[in-house]
Formats: sequence, C-alpha cells, structure tokens
Amino acid sequence: MTTDTKHLTQPATCKTTWLEKAKPHLELIAALFSGLLIVLGWALSKNGMESASIVIYLASFLIGGYAKAKEGIEDTIADRELNVEMLMIFAAIGSAVIGYWTEGAILIFIFALSGALETYTMNKSHKEISALMDLQPEEALRINNGYEETVSVSQLHVGDLILVKPGERVPSDGKITDGRTNIDEAAITGESIPVSKSLDDEVFAGTVNLRGTITVEITKPASETLFQKIITLVQSAQSEKSPSQLFIERFEGTYVKVVLTVVGLMMFVPHFLLEWSWTETFYRAMILLVVASPCALVASIMPATLSAISNGARHGILFKGGIHLENLGNLQAIALDKTGTLTKGKPEVTDVIIREDLNEEDFLFHIASVENYSNHPLATSIVRYAKTKLQRDIIKPVNMEDISGNGVQAYINGVLWQVGKADFVGRSEAERFQNGIALTLAEQGKTIVYAKDDHGIAGILTLKDIVRDETVAAIEALRNEGIHTVMLTGDGEKTAKAIASESHIDAYIAECLPETKVTEVKKLKEHFGTVAMVGDGINDAPALATASVGIAMGEGTDVALETADVVLMKNDLPRIAEAVKLSKKMNRIIKQNVIFSISVIMILIASNFLQFLDLPYGVIGHEGSTILVILNSLRLLRN
Repeated sequence: MTTDTKHLTQPATCKTTWLEKAKPHLELIAALFSGLLIVLGWALSKNGMESASIVIYLASFLIGGYAKAKEGIEDTIADRELNVEMLMIFAAIGSAVIGYWTEGAILIFIFALSGALETYTMNKSHKEISALMDLQPEEALRINNGYEETVSVSQLHVGDLILVKPGERVPSDGKITDGRTNIDEAAITGESIPVSKSLDDEVFAGTVNLRGTITVEITKPASETLFQKIITLVQSAQSEKSPSQLFIERFEGTYVKVVLTVVGLMMFVPHFLLEWSWTETFYRAMILLVVASPCALVASIMPATLSAISNGARHGILFKGGIHLENLGNLQAIALDKTGTLTKGKPEVTDVIIREDLNEEDFLFHIASVENYSNHPLATSIVRYAKTKLQRDIIKPVNMEDISGNGVQAYINGVLWQVGKADFVGRSEAERFQNGIALTLAEQGKTIVYAKDDHGIAGILTLKDIVRDETVAAIEALRNEGIHTVMLTGDGEKTAKAIASESHIDAYIAECLPETKVTEVKKLKEHFGTVAMVGDGINDAPALATASVGIAMGEGTDVALETADVVLMKNDLPRIAEAVKLSKKMNRIIKQNVIFSISVIMILIASNFLQFLDLPYGVIGHEGSTILVILNSLRLLRN
C-alpha cells in the first residue's frame, strides 16, 4: 500500500512544480496566445465564417484581456478611480459593439503584451534579497560558561561571546576579545585587500575570517548589524517610485476621466443640441471611443523600448526595464565604485626597489620563497609576480613563522629574512630606506611591503589595485556627454586620490561604507537630478538601488547583478556612454511618436465631431498611426 500511495502522490507533486515554474510567465503566454487567436479569427472572417470568427475573437478578448481586466477592476475598486486598463477594455468592447471585432481584439492584444512584458521584467528584479541572505550565516558558535554551543544568529544577544574559525563568515557585528586575524571586508567596504584585526578591533557580520580563530563579543543585535542595514536599504530604495512613474499614474487617471466623460456626452448632447438622430449619436460616440483609445500612445513607447533593449543586448548592455533606459538619457551625474569597476579588483606588484648590493632576481627569489608559504592575499600577488621574473624555482625556507598582522619570517641559507609592515622590520630604518622613497610611493595610493635580511632593509615592493585599461576612455566618453563623474570607494584618502587622478574622475569620496555610499548618491540626486551608480560588489547594492539607474559589472557579485537596473555583460565601461547615447535616441523617437499619435487622435476626434469621419476610416487612421509609430520605433534596432 505504501508503494501505491507514493506512485499516486508523485504526479500531483510534478504538476504543482510545473505550474509554479510557469506561473511567472502565464500573463505573457496568454497575451501571445490571444495574438494567435486574432490571426485565426481574421482568417475565418475572410473566408465567410463570421460566426466562428466572432467566437474566436471572444476567446481572444477573454484570454488576452483577463489579466489587465482583473488588474484594472481591482485598482479601480482600491483607488476608487478608473484607469487606462478600463479604458482599453471599454474601447475594445465599443469596437465589438459596432462590429469591429478585429480592431477590438488588437487593442486588447497590444495592451496585454506590453503589460505582460512589464510584469515579467519586474519579477526578475526581486531576487537580490534572497541572494544577500545567503551570505549571512544562520548559525553561530556561542561560548557559554566555557562550553561551545551552536545557536541561531537570531538568538545572539549583546554581550555574548562567539567563536569564529578560519574560513567562516562573521555572524554578527562585534569586537575581538581574543585572537588575531585578517578579515576580508569586501562585502562591506568593497576593499580588495584584507584588513588585519586584533584585540578590541571591530568586525562586521558577513565579512570573512581568513586566518586565525578569534573570539568576538557581540555589540549589536542581528537586526541592527551593518549587513542587515544593506538589506534594509535595498528594500527601501526599491519601494520608492520614480518621478516618471508617478507622472504616468497621474496622467492615466486624468486621461481616462476626460475620454469617458466626452464619450458619455457624445452619446446624448449631439442629439439634443445638433439634432442628430439617436443612431448617428451612438455611432459617433463609438467612433470616438475607438479613435480616442491610447493604442498608438502605448505603441509609442513599448516597441521603441524593446528595440533599444535588443540593440543594447547585442552590444553587451542588458537593460532590466524601459524606465531605466529612459532615465539614462537624462543622466547628469554618475557615481562609480573603485574596486572591480574602475580597477581590476586584484592587487598587483607595481614597483620593486632594492639595496645597491643586491640584484632584483636574488631579491625576488628570497622574497617569493618566504611568501610562498603565507596565505595572505598580498603574498599570493607577490609570489605570482616573482614567478614571472625568475629563471629558477623557489625553495622552502627553514623555521617559517607567520606573525599575524605584521608579516612573515624564515631562514634561507642561514640568513633570517623578514617580510611585512614597516613596524615589523623597524619603522625608522624602513622610512630612511632610499631617502624615504616609500613615503612618496604611499602618497600614490600604493601598499608597501618591506623586506629585511641580516644587513638591514633589503628592498621594498609596492602593490596596487590597477586601473583598467579602458577606464580613462570610458570616463572621457561620459564627460563628452556632459556627465559629472564621482568615485566612491572604501579606500583611504591617499589611494582614492591617486586612483581618481589616474582615472580622470571629476571628484572622489574616500572611506565609504555602504550607508555612506547611499548618502552620497542621495546628495548627488539632490544636486544633479538623475544620477547613475556603477558597482560590482555586495557593498554597492544599496547605492545601486538608491540611484536613478543602477549599473552593475557583468563579472560582479550576484547581489549587484540582481539589484542593478543595467548590467554590462562584458565589464566594458565605455559601453555606459554608448547606453546613454542609445537612451537619448530612444527618448527622441518616443517623443516623436507621442506627438504624432496625439496629433492623429486629435485630428480623428475633430473629424468625427464634424461628421467627416466614418468608422472604417477612423479605424484605418487609428491603426495606421499605430503601424507608423511602430515602424519609427524599429529604427532603434539599427546600430
């Protein structure tokens, strides 16, 4: 019996899964199916099967118009105000009443298709919260009376002590009470170089403990951590409506009221004032309802937007919605993250300066041999660089010792080599090396690594997150479009200044946390109006959501990609300026379409009122204007 039950319940589970997968696409499927029914209905009517065609058209009305009719009715009840959805339904019904089933069905199809595409696009933009939550640990190892216990992060309280082992994410904000380590804070600050942490230093939830085991005292509840603030900021920014959206909503209500009021008057007033017959009065009112329907207005925007989006996709620019593409054309300022956006995101060796009695190959051989057994990211970069320069294999040193937070030391051929910070090798001697050249290099935003042997400072290596080759060209292209550029970075002042200078950025703001970036983006919006944000990290997500247009690098984190409105699939920064040009062209075409469609509607309305216009010509004028608008929009498909 158990086996039979399993076989009986399995198909139901499969069916539910299929429906759940198909549900986000049902509106689009219904719209496309209604389009097929229109073609079938038209073919039947052409072959003299009028009754059958009417049945098919009715099916097209119901299938294509169901979602929009439901939305329109629900919104009308909730807002106590008619909307464009209802007007389109009335116009389609009016067309059917006077025998123009094809036109009514086409109105429903166009409106249903645009609505389905909009719904599908919006559904794609709500996954970043779950992506963020995946990065926040659900459990923590709490120390209670000397014993370790695994508890949910939500059960942690201020003052609790937790143990964080190497490779684990910090579960909540706190301060270190025991141990030393390096913390990867890229999730919070965007900084690519890990930060050394020791007693009483602050650590943040979501950051990664790279080396030693540390004991952390919780200083904030889970609901108030910096990581949780990122999630809250994304949610808050996404809930805000754009000015364009608010304008469209206001226009929608006014348009519907005016059209329906005029149609209502047309059904009675001409009979009494102009002595039209009741038949003529009703006929003219139905023509008005058809020609005044916003079919051409809808077609003014959607085909142009889809054409521009397709054009962008061919060139590696992914737009998540037409409103974001539209906003790019009005861009006045753009904020750019540094690490992984303007720069490559990985530190590289830029300078090797050695003592007079050494040669560079011997120096790199000793340094690489020592650093090869360290797991610090800077050590990895140094070893990688040295291997490209050396003609011999590095060796394993003797008595290797990793001094957490300072550097490493080991014996090679009986000589003690120390590699690390200035304090580790002797600050005064390090600062005097080569007449203080290290201080000059530090001013250029470079990280200095010192090496010492038994004769003193043997040399220094500098590392830096290198500016991308295409960065300067991208910034200059944006400047040519009249766009002000600002760099937002978690780096210190010196590094930020150096990178901004190399990148030709107009302005920069250093030492930015995620909430700082949001604040700065809001300031830019107040000053410039339409502002874009470009980033690639988790820490950029709130700012991406806050900006008028969020732009993510294609090689960035999943959270950045989901939060952003535009994605550069090939990390090609110059494409931003191309996207701006495409947006401006689209906005020009949309403006042409809107002016043309409104002009045609006004002419048709006037002709109808003056009794110059018969229904067939009204339909031809109305649908003809729609076709011309679509053809004009298709120009955006060209390069």
